[in-house]
Amino acid sequence: MAQTNSSLQRWEPIFLSLLRIVVGLLLLQHGTQKLFHFPPPDHPMHGLPPLMTVAAWLELVGGLLLVLGLFTRLAAFVVAGEMAVAYFMAHAPASLYPIKNHGEFTVALCFAFLYLAVAGGGRISVDAFWRR
Repeated sequence: MAQTNSSLQRWEPIFLSLLRIVVGLLLLQHGTQKLFHFPPPDHPMHGLPPLMTVAAWLELVGGLLLVLGLFTRLAAFVVAGEMAVAYFMAHAPASLYPIKNHGEFTVALCFAFLYLAVAGGGRISVDAFWRR
């Protein structure tokens, strides 16, 4: 069993990078949708309120930084905070339970970003390139 574990562990930094890229892209498209209407939203947003504008820019810039793996820990920490604020402002008032308030995705992203804030960007990142 130890042999299997060690052979899987060598993939850990690569899958950490894949996790970072995927959640970064998911976040990035939320920002592009709010700011540039791409992909086109189901309900067009005309003139975002100031707090949504800040959220959109955090999603755009934070998502881009995460995809690149640039300043990964800081970017991930900031967007984890944004996800926590989004959950408590937009979802929690509807219900205590994420399954009822449609906040599961927000909670999952928040904890994925917290993990990246601690673990870093992985082997395939600008941060790792600069460390070499």
